[in-house]
Amino acid sequence: MAVSTEEAAGAARKSADPALCPYRLVLEHVTSRWGVLVLIELLDRPHRFSELRRAIGRTSGRQVSEKMLTQTLQTLERDGLVHRDAKPVIPPRVDYSLTGLGREAAEQVRTLARWTEHRMADVEQARQAYDEARAAHSARA
Repeated sequence: MAVSTEEAAGAARKSADPALCPYRLVLEHVTSRWGVLVLIELLDRPHRFSELRRAIGRTSGRQVSEKMLTQTLQTLERDGLVHRDAKPVIPPRVDYSLTGLGREAAEQVRTLARWTEHRMADVEQARQAYDEARAAHSARA
């Protein structure tokens, strides 16, 4: 059965629209710059906000802003990956931990992060070969 150009364009629009393809939106949350780091840090144990922020800074070498960390945690909480436990004490104490679903996602993300770390030399070699080929092509043109 042949697919018309119009049908193909409609399918492409549908897959690009997060409202029509909700798993893509969750994938974006899990694999976002800070989402990855939050999930991996919370794999070890629950963290308070400030200690999570410091841990991410140590791990990534870059400091996440309070606003961005808050937004990331809220997004992951809404997706059912992070649990926020606010204790009614003074001063307020809020702990963040992974849900079962969040632990599953975090383990997958950590596996990908480890793969990237172990294969970085191969990636760098591929980049160098690509850059050299592009430079040679540009010199001929």
